[in-house]
Amino acid sequence: MDAQQPDKMPEAVLASMIEQFEDLALKAGAVIMPFYENGCETMIKADDSPVTAADQAAEAIILAGLRAAFPDIPVVAEEEICAGHMPETLGRHFFLVDPLDGTREFINQRSDFTVNIALIEDGKPIAGTVYAPVRGDLFSGYGSTATHVEVTQDGQGPRVALQVKGRKKAEVAVASRSHRTVETDAFLENHQITDCVSVGSSLKFCLLAKGEADIYPRFGRTMEWDTAAGDAVLRAAGGLTTCSDGSVFAYGKQNQTHDAPFANPFFISWATQGIPDLETESTA
Repeated sequence: MDAQQPDKMPEAVLASMIEQFEDLALKAGAVIMPFYENGCETMIKADDSPVTAADQAAEAIILAGLRAAFPDIPVVAEEEICAGHMPETLGRHFFLVDPLDGTREFINQRSDFTVNIALIEDGKPIAGTVYAPVRGDLFSGYGSTATHVEVTQDGQGPRVALQVKGRKKAEVAVASRSHRTVETDAFLENHQITDCVSVGSSLKFCLLAKGEADIYPRFGRTMEWDTAAGDAVLRAAGGLTTCSDGSVFAYGKQNQTHDAPFANPFFISWATQGIPDLETESTA
C-alpha cells in the first residue's frame, strides 16, 4: 500500500493498515508468551513503572514492521520514549504503540495484558488493534467498523462485529484491576453504579465495545499509548471518550507544563454516542 501520509486516511487504507496492525500484534504476542510462561527479570524505569525483556522484544518487532511499511509516519512507542527517543515532529498522523500494556498483570501471570497499536489523525485515534495473547482475544477498530476475533493454536475464529450497548443509563462499570483509586470509587458511588467489573490493561475499552459494560471512569494517571488502541476500538464500535469534565480527549500532547509529554488527563469512556445525564440517572 502507499506509505505516503495523506491529509486524511481513506477507510480502504485504514482497513489495509489494520491487517498489518493485527499481524504485528500477533507476532509480538508470540514473542511475549515464552517470557510469560517461563518468567523474566523485571526492571524499574525512571517513572517507577516496571518493564521486562518481553516489553522490549515485542516493541522491537512492532517498530520494525511499522517503520518498514510506513516510513513517513512517526511512531511514539512506550519503551523508546522512556529511553529518551522522541520523534522530532508528529504531524497530522502518527502511531502510538504499547507493546505490553498491563505489565503488572503480565508479571503476576494474569491473563489481561495486551499488545496495542494505534493510528492518530488530528488528535483522534482512528484505527487500532488490541491483542490479549493469553486470552486469545484480538480486537480492532477503524471508521465505523469494530471487530473481535478469537485466536487459538488452531487458527482464528470468525470475525464478529462489535457495537456498544448504548443504554441511556450506565448500569455496569469497568475499572482498573491494579490502579483502582478512591476517586473512581467515589464516582461510582455518587452515580449509584454498583455493578463493576475489574480488568487490567486496554481490555476495559474492549468490554465497552463488546457491550459488556457501559462506562469506564479513569481517575488515575495513564499515558497515550495505554489508551489509544482501545479507544480506537471503542469509538469504532459507537462509543466515545472524554476528559472527566466532558471536554475533548485528544492525543499528541507534547508540551505540557503540568505533566510529561503524552500523559493523559483523567477521563471517562462511554458505551454511547453521547454523554448520558448521570445526575438524572443517579436519582432515578
